[in-house]
Amino acid sequence: MTIKNDPVQPTILSYVKDLPNLCSLAGLLCTLLAIYYAILGVYSAAMIGMVWAVGFDWADGLVARKMKGRTGNDSAFGGQLDVLIDIVSYGVAPAVLVMSYGQFNPIYLIAAFIMVSAAAIRLSYFSLYGLAGGKKYTGLALDNNSLIFVFVFAFERAFQHAVFAVVLFMTGVILAGLNVSQIKTPKLSGNPRHVYILAGYTLVISLFYGWQLL
Repeated sequence: MTIKNDPVQPTILSYVKDLPNLCSLAGLLCTLLAIYYAILGVYSAAMIGMVWAVGFDWADGLVARKMKGRTGNDSAFGGQLDVLIDIVSYGVAPAVLVMSYGQFNPIYLIAAFIMVSAAAIRLSYFSLYGLAGGKKYTGLALDNNSLIFVFVFAFERAFQHAVFAVVLFMTGVILAGLNVSQIKTPKLSGNPRHVYILAGYTLVISLFYGWQLL
């Protein structure tokens, strides 16, 4: 994506003052905390970080649409920032979760590579072609990865560790396949009703895993 040159080129950090970009960076912070706690094996905290990362990801788009006076360069920069953060939030973080729960056995690198590769390919495709017909994604949108992982992990205590490690492995590989498939899925983040549903889901997930941390 090419950004038109301004007569006076803005500084890099000037874009940080843009509220939607602050939301994106808040989501990145949640993702970093999720990765940190996944590595430490504090998975309940990791789940909270992952679901809040989705919340901030949705918030940046909502805030951007409400704001007036944003330039084309502001929107283009925000779009690029969002894509780069999505790779970390929905590719790297779930991959680290799978590897950590698998006790970093080299076999889990296979799932991690597939997941991160699918995320990168999926986002590159979206950057090139956008929404199919202007309304639907081609392939499962990546934010669904985190939402599904935090739901699946809620059943972790019902399985032996070794069995659930395989469940996470397969979940990651299946989601990666759906990410790069030709299925069409609706854009949920732009619908106010879906935003309320995500807010409720985030609250329930946070309370559920927060209670496990007590």
